[in-house]
Amino acid sequence: MKKQIILALSLALLSQTPAFAKGKRREISGKTVVGSLLSLIVWPGIGQAMNDQKGDKVLTHAVAGLLPPFRFWSAYDALYDRDGGYWEGKI
Repeated sequence: MKKQIILALSLALLSQTPAFAKGKRREISGKTVVGSLLSLIVWPGIGQAMNDQKGDKVLTHAVAGLLPPFRFWSAYDALYDRDGGYWEGKI
């Protein structure tokens, strides 16, 4: 039951994220889905590394991943292989 609640909340948060996103979104592919899941479950920044983003962006996502809510944003960012964004394109 606890896992189902967490999953439902995760999906709800991810569905709200695009309204606040800044930067160029690309198409979703199998690679971006896997990267997104890894950023959400394992550690933020993995998905950005898989999507060949700049090292600064990967490092920023990995460090900001210490804050649990940032995992959702990082997963969204990896899912759409987003270029640019806030904080000089690092988030």
